[in-house]
Amino acid sequence: LPVGAGDGAVPSPLLRQDDEQLELLERLDFVVRNIVELRKEVEELRNSLQHLAVEIVGEVRTHLEETQRMTRRKKFAFSRDRSDSTGSSSIYFTATSGNTNTDDSEGGYTTANAESDYDRESERESEEGEDDLSCDTVRTVRRDSLDLGPEDESPLLLDSSLEEGLGQLLEQADRLHSGDEQDKREGFQLLLNNKLAYAGQQEFLWRLARAHSDMWELTEDADERRSYATEGKEELELALQKWDQSAECHQWFAILCGLVSEYESIPKRIQAGYVFKEHIDKAIALKPQDPQLYYLLGRWCYQVAHLGWLEKRTVSALFDAPPTATVEDALQNFLRVEELSPGFSKAGRVYIAKCYRDLGNTSAAVLWMDLASELPGNTKEDAESERELEEMRS
Repeated sequence: LPVGAGDGAVPSPLLRQDDEQLELLERLDFVVRNIVELRKEVEELRNSLQHLAVEIVGEVRTHLEETQRMTRRKKFAFSRDRSDSTGSSSIYFTATSGNTNTDDSEGGYTTANAESDYDRESERESEEGEDDLSCDTVRTVRRDSLDLGPEDESPLLLDSSLEEGLGQLLEQADRLHSGDEQDKREGFQLLLNNKLAYAGQQEFLWRLARAHSDMWELTEDADERRSYATEGKEELELALQKWDQSAECHQWFAILCGLVSEYESIPKRIQAGYVFKEHIDKAIALKPQDPQLYYLLGRWCYQVAHLGWLEKRTVSALFDAPPTATVEDALQNFLRVEELSPGFSKAGRVYIAKCYRDLGNTSAAVLWMDLASELPGNTKEDAESERELEEMRS
């Protein structure tokens, strides 16, 4: 209430205090409401993370069980078709010298692969007097099979003509991979056409996986892209069990894991990030002078360094040891690329500029932007980098 009446009246100090207290109470009420809402959101997030954790455990267990079943099944699981000729020497079966059994059992046949899942059944049903399989037949089966398993103790040996043909094939595949869109499609089909003869060769398999990556890039349909990425990854899953010391196998397996993860759930994408880093590190250890590997590692570090708060919390909730990387780590890898191969790619220089910008070094960022502008754009990634350059300049 005013102290006095008339024009000389002034507000009471008590009234001002009441207004301040009312405003303070309103602010406190606003804070309390926000805290309650935040508490609800945190509780929902916790429940979601717990659900994701349970889901991941179930998926991992299912995957391990499927992997074990597939490993047992892929021990040269040849077709069980038979030949009507008792003198047949097909790549699937060899006829025995005994009488041919015409019922549904396989009494008169033994599989061409001594390691197949049907050995025990064949041994039980075989009769005395059956001939053992010749080594030539086994070698023929292994060379002609499209599904060579990782259980082979050593890579298949090619005769001189096939070995010479493989060298020419690999050279042509590399040339087509470096070409335009039509060349890459032709290279993919070329490798598919020769899979029958060279599916057991390390240099052939990682190039076939690389061709799947090319087709993923050239294809627009989401289902087809996923199919190409998945098939390429499967080619190398078996290869890595046999050739763990191949830098190229590790490199393209990491790349294809990243492509496949784009169609997976968030937990699987996070898990794929761990797999990617693991195989890139192995590839670098085997081939430390390859600039492409440091570029891929730099990309990984940059993405991890820019994870949002919610993404970091999700990763921390799902994994005991979340991935860690800084912009400085990414910058060192991109600079290593330039050290090994100056002007390796426009995209690499753009990333260097972005790293310097994030670190607050504006002059260095401008310098690398200018250096990036000098390089031609040969890939889709380079085209995207060109757009990023324009945005950074604006």
